[in-house]
Formats: sequence, structure tokens, C-alpha cells
Amino acid sequence: MPAPLPSAPSRSAALLLLGDGRLPAGGYAHSAGLEQAISRGWVRSGEDLAAYLRGRIHTTGLVSASFAAAAQHRTRTAMDDEDLAALGPALAELDRELVARTPSPALRRIARDLGRMLLRAMRSIAPAQGPVLEAAGPVLQQPIAYGVVAAALGLDARDAAGLVLYEAAATPAVAAVKLMSIDPFATHRCLAELAEEIDELAATATTFAARSPHELPALTAPLSDIAAELHVHHDQRLFAS
Repeated sequence: MPAPLPSAPSRSAALLLLGDGRLPAGGYAHSAGLEQAISRGWVRSGEDLAAYLRGRIHTTGLVSASFAAAAQHRTRTAMDDEDLAALGPALAELDRELVARTPSPALRRIARDLGRMLLRAMRSIAPAQGPVLEAAGPVLQQPIAYGVVAAALGLDARDAAGLVLYEAAATPAVAAVKLMSIDPFATHRCLAELAEEIDELAATATTFAARSPHELPALTAPLSDIAAELHVHHDQRLFAS
């Protein structure tokens, strides 16, 4: 009989932990394409930034959130069934489908780096969840890693989706303060104004949690892919992406 899985921290504590931009998982070193968008003149003002954030959550954000919800569902199922051996193959299938939805090699590399760093951080921060995190595999793209960590910490699929959507908007919003002549209060006002849409998109993403991987959303943001590839060869960079 397998040993019982360790208990997770409270839901509120886990949400605060994963939603904290200071979590040492590497996100603070990225601008989610905003640095290149500003450099190319695609984003020039607070209004442009708001549109950028809104477009991001409705395209790649929703895709990432759906995969996070699906990863949470599969991880929770493996935990409930006490069959962690089945987790790795299930997540690997999700990972392949997410790769297929990410045309940019730079974005695929960044997603894997951030996923690896998130899992590494959580192994140190929450060692009691080690069996689940180890069963997930060594390298997963960030949205899938978020789903695994969410399940390990006792969060549900909607929590996982909401965290990923918030991260999709907050990462460039915080970076904007360093990249633009913009009031920090204005950037956070953008986030506050997106709150209702993030909630709605999280609910939508959660409906895909138990679906087959090939049925998950495949929305695209071509300029984000272009910006990521341009950024790799940019001479002066403040952020890694």
C-alpha cells in the first residue's frame, strides 16, 4: 500500500505564495515580450500597455491557463488514486501539445526554463510535496508546472488557471515600470481593471481541465512570437525575454 501523500498548506497561503512576484522562480527576470514591443514602438503609452495586457490574457494567457488547469486535474487524479507513476506520461502528453502551440523556439526555451525553476523552487520551499513534484518529471513548461504545483499545494484547477492568467498580465505590467516612463500606479490600475476578465477567463480555462490534450485551446499571438525571436538577437536587453 503506498504511503499517504503529505498534507498541503492552506489554500489561502498557497495562493499567496504562488501569486507573489518575489517567488524565486525566475519570472522577475522576464518582461513577457514587452521590452521588445516597446523597443519596436508597438507599445508607447499607458493605453498601449493596457491593450497589450488585455490581448495577452485573451490569447496566450488563456492557452496557458487551460494547460495549467489540465495539469492540475491530472496531478490531483494521480494523487487521489495514489498512482504517481501515471503522472509523468500524462503530463508529457500535455507538454507536447503545448509545444505544438508555441511556434517560437525562444518562447519554448523560456517556458521550459521557467517551469524547471518553478519546480526547483517548490522542492526547496515545500519539501513535503517532493513525491508529487518528482513524479511530474524534471522539465515541464511553466503553465504545466504551475498546474502540478497547484495540485500539490491543495489548489484546484480554477486556482491554477487564475494564477497563470494573473502571471501573464503581472509579469509585463511590473516590467513596464522599468521600461517606460509610466506611473507604477497606472500599471497596477491596468491589472485591477483586468480582474473581472481574468476571473472569466479562468472559469473558461477550467472547463478544459478534463479534456483530451488535443482539445485544449490553440489561440495565437503572432507578434509575441516575432518579438521573442527579435529579442534573442537584441544587443541591449534589460530582461531575458
